[in-house]
Formats: sequence, structure tokens, C-alpha cells
Amino acid sequence: MSMLDNGTIGVFDSGFGGLTVLRALTERMPQARFVFVGDTARLPYGSKSRRTVARYATESAQFLVREQGAAFVVIACNTASALALDAIKDAVPAPVLGVIEPGAQAARGASKTGDVLVIATDATVQSHAYAEACGALGLRAMEKACPLLVPLVEEGWTSHAVTEEVVRVYLGELRAEAEARGMDADTLVLGCTHYPLLRPVIEKVLAEGAGRAMRVIDSAESTAEAAARLFAVKSEGAIAETEIRCFATDSVEKFERLGSRFLGRPVGKVELIDLGG
Repeated sequence: MSMLDNGTIGVFDSGFGGLTVLRALTERMPQARFVFVGDTARLPYGSKSRRTVARYATESAQFLVREQGAAFVVIACNTASALALDAIKDAVPAPVLGVIEPGAQAARGASKTGDVLVIATDATVQSHAYAEACGALGLRAMEKACPLLVPLVEEGWTSHAVTEEVVRVYLGELRAEAEARGMDADTLVLGCTHYPLLRPVIEKVLAEGAGRAMRVIDSAESTAEAAARLFAVKSEGAIAETEIRCFATDSVEKFERLGSRFLGRPVGKVELIDLGG
């Protein structure tokens, strides 16, 4: 474990879904200072090229380290973790942690059969980052894009009957395809930072299905646990109560309104910044 001299951790996402990662981090590292950037002017990253995602992500990371003094950076974005992790590590003089490897590690610890399922956005699935990370750990993984889930979460329909039916269709298709390929999956990875808000619905639907019970892995929780294992806050840099400062590149009012759903507490005043075009 390394020590953070100034106790400041930078977190960024293409939007505000990454606040679920920040929420998990504050629960495990309450004496740290957190600075969060939501690159809301340029989302979604999933429709951009690898080169563009790398440029956007490194600009956010550089802002956190150079201008906000972050001693450690967490990429709270599956797309940026999948497409730009190495570029970000090269761009900033601070340790960097993405969300995909911790999620795969947690799946390895949870799975008894070695077969896991992953639900994520289309861009993350197309990158096959989870399949590769799981494969490196000796797991077989099947990924499925679930494009309707993010807008449903942002609409606030986290417990709506429509959302439950959408989840039921996606998971039914995924389990059927896995079984057709001879997989005996016992673990499901939530490969998008919006999906933790749907965990109760997902677990309800999984419980309805016949066959083996499924363990659900929240990559936001897994990432926070990995960060807590890697870094601790030096006592002289610690604070009595968690400090959170949020920045967004656009739509600060929407960020303030919706962000509390993901963070589980008011996000406070969100400051507008310009990271470029």
C-alpha cells in the first residue's frame, strides 16, 4: 500500500455515471479529498474513436493532476478504461486505476465455474476489454450491450416496470446465448457505472430464472476496493470529513439535479470548466 501525501484523489467520467464509483470511494476512504470531473460537453465517449477518447480522457486526467493536485486518478468510465488506460498513464505523473481490471478480478474471486457474463454499453462491449481482462485471469466471459439501460437510469426509471422488462429481455437473451455456447455462468459483472442503480432490479430478474444462482459484481464497488487496497491517506494529510468538489464541462444544472441519484447525497455546487473542443 502506498500513502497519499495530500490525500487528494481525482475521479473522472464522460458524464455523471462515474459518481457511483465516487460514492463507493468515499465510503472506503472517508478521510480523502475528492475532485470529480464529468466531461458532459463531449459525451458520449462510446460514439468516438479510440484516438478521440484518449485525447478527451487525458485532458480530464491532466486537469485533475496538474490543476487540482490529485495524487491518484480513478477512471470512473468503462469506455475510457477500455480505450485509453495506457494513454492516460503516459499523460500524468500519478498512479491511474481503471474500472475494468478490478471488475474482472472480483469476478475471478466470485466465480466457481470460471464462466462469467458481462453487461455494458455498446462501446465497452465492442472493445472486448472485459473479455480480455477475464481471459487473462483464466475466465470465460460473454459480453452483451444493453443500450436502453443508461437512458432509463437517467430518466429516473430505476424501479419502473418498463425497466424491469427491459432487464428481463437483455438477461434472458444473454443467458440463453451463454448456455448455447456451453457456458455454466455463475457471475454477472455490471460493466457500466450507471448499472449499480439497477442492481435491485437485476438481482430480482436473476432470481426468477431457472438454473444456477448468479453472483452480481459491481465494478464501481470493485474499483473502490482496489483503490483502498492500493492507497491510504497519510494522517497529516487527512481531513475530518469527506470533501468533494465537482466540475463539469457542460450542463452543470443537470449535473447538480441528477448527480445526487448516483452519489447518494447532494453533489453541491458544480463548477463549469473548459477542457477544449
